[in-house]
Amino acid sequence: MIEEGQAAPEFTLPRDGGGEVTLSALKGKPVVVYFYPKADTSGCTKQAVGFTELGEAFAAAGAEVLGISKDPVKKLDKFRDKHALGVTLLSDEENDVCERYDVWKEKSMYGKTYMGIERSTFLVAGDGTVAKVWRKVKVPGHVDEVLEAVKAL
Repeated sequence: MIEEGQAAPEFTLPRDGGGEVTLSALKGKPVVVYFYPKADTSGCTKQAVGFTELGEAFAAAGAEVLGISKDPVKKLDKFRDKHALGVTLLSDEENDVCERYDVWKEKSMYGKTYMGIERSTFLVAGDGTVAKVWRKVKVPGHVDEVLEAVKAL
């Protein structure tokens, strides 16, 4: 379980539009790492649009916003284009980063259990440590709360 104050697990993942993002390459500035279950679903779209709408405020605070799901890059590109998203979307198809951040959980819907991503957000401080953790995120109001935490760093 990742806790505040510990080093954020390192990762390098493929990103929308091509290329890769490595967490340690962003050292020196705050990084918002949010995990979402699936591109182009209702809650995930609202969350990504929310981060996009406040993108300038996150940038003004010096922060980078990264969204991670298990979707392949091709699907991330469609998601980004369809909703004009301004956040960086990363693909964890191998589930390695989801496991290391402990967001791959047993979930249930309509009485059936299955494994999936628990909507979670991690604020990584400029020194690479986890400054704040949000688990079982509810979308309404979350992006504003994360922005306030970034500003408080």
